[in-house]
Amino acid sequence: MSTLPQGTTVRRDAGLYGYERALRRAGIAPIAGVDEAGRGACAGPLVAAAAILPEGRAGIIPGLADSKLLTAKARERCYDQVVRRALAWSVVVISSHECDRLGMHVANLAALRRCVFRLDVRAAYVLTDGFPVDGLEVPGLAVWKGDRVAACISAASVLAKVTRDRLMMGLDADFPEYGFAIHKGYVTPLHTERLVEHGPCVEHRQRFVNVRRAAGPGLPEDL
Repeated sequence: MSTLPQGTTVRRDAGLYGYERALRRAGIAPIAGVDEAGRGACAGPLVAAAAILPEGRAGIIPGLADSKLLTAKARERCYDQVVRRALAWSVVVISSHECDRLGMHVANLAALRRCVFRLDVRAAYVLTDGFPVDGLEVPGLAVWKGDRVAACISAASVLAKVTRDRLMMGLDADFPEYGFAIHKGYVTPLHTERLVEHGPCVEHRQRFVNVRRAAGPGLPEDL
């Protein structure tokens, strides 16, 4: 489904919790939000998360917003609150090797599906960030900039981002020469400099042009 259920509307000024309130008024609950972190990175895992927030005051997460708009400390605080308050939540990690094998779009869709299926509470409706995800077995809606306008998607974005940042900090300890703790595997001038200097490690995604260029000849042509 790519539109809200018939008769359901969300006002522009409805705020971060407007989508969930509108769906609940239509008798649809529970509502899951899903999002991912690391899709655009050239190193490290892809992480997807799903969250179902409870109705009422218990589901209001102090300071919740799109994870990219929050400081690291604010994300950690929101993460703790989401984990504590959510009716259900889940996180799925897709390795860099699996991302290479499947391709980023296929890996991303697979991760989003898996985190919905792993929820302890079955969702009646799913809100996704930006693009639709097929195969969820329940209706849903792709919300433009969903991590900024729908609370459950924002909650999922925080879960995914904090989990991935923690994993990248661990990879920084294993591969300190790349600066993973700073850029988290995304393409930045520092990462590019280190990648050219040292070549890719096993955590780099071989499908990315910059990684292939740094690796030089010898990568399989079908990547």
